[in-house]
Amino acid sequence: MPELPQKKVGIVACSGEELAEGTVTRLAALKVLEQLRPGDTVTICLPLFLAGGEGDRAFARFYPTIAVDGCELRCAARATEMHSGKPAASVVVSDLVAENGFGDVQGARRLNEAGQQAVSATAERVAELVDELLDKKWSRRAGEFVEESAEPAPQEAVQATCSCGSGIPTQQVTIDGQTVTLVALPLIFQQFHNAGKMPGEATARELLDVVKVYNPIPEDDPYLEMLLREYTTYCDQQGVKA
Repeated sequence: MPELPQKKVGIVACSGEELAEGTVTRLAALKVLEQLRPGDTVTICLPLFLAGGEGDRAFARFYPTIAVDGCELRCAARATEMHSGKPAASVVVSDLVAENGFGDVQGARRLNEAGQQAVSATAERVAELVDELLDKKWSRRAGEFVEESAEPAPQEAVQATCSCGSGIPTQQVTIDGQTVTLVALPLIFQQFHNAGKMPGEATARELLDVVKVYNPIPEDDPYLEMLLREYTTYCDQQGVKA
């Protein structure tokens, strides 16, 4: 299998600016991204995601995501499921507020005390989910990850990063006149080329088997023909003739 970038968790925050809970989601997500788990998370821009941002959608198809919604409408969770797949986890601010008895969250621009409490609770919950998804153990007392085989290293605050720059390679191909984006295809081609596999029907079927690991595609002639065509082009560009 191709070696893809380090596994991280994508944070999809609600963009409901008219609600104070929407402000909570964004501040909580930012706290996770920059302070609590900066090395293990990236942000997924919901408006860009909905508009067809291939980098964000590719990330959400391959890596786990956490949807952080302000209310029961769950816009972030629904959008993620519609365009890339069901989120690995979901947090709803209004539910956390009710569970903890914070009171009414107010202030779309400047949160009241209940809103600030909601930000902290939401961020902590998201951080816990990140640890679960990455199979890591977090020591609340030490404020760092507990590693069995190595010395634990604390997380350092950094600037939040976006999933579109996460390094997940994609390639657009044409199938029956339609443009399709395939995750990891450039790396798969590179791997096959490095292994000395020449373009041909047998190689195309091998390519299809690997491509299907990362993309929900059918096993039919158009995909086989496309993979043979694209891999032949790739090999030609590398100076290898079929």
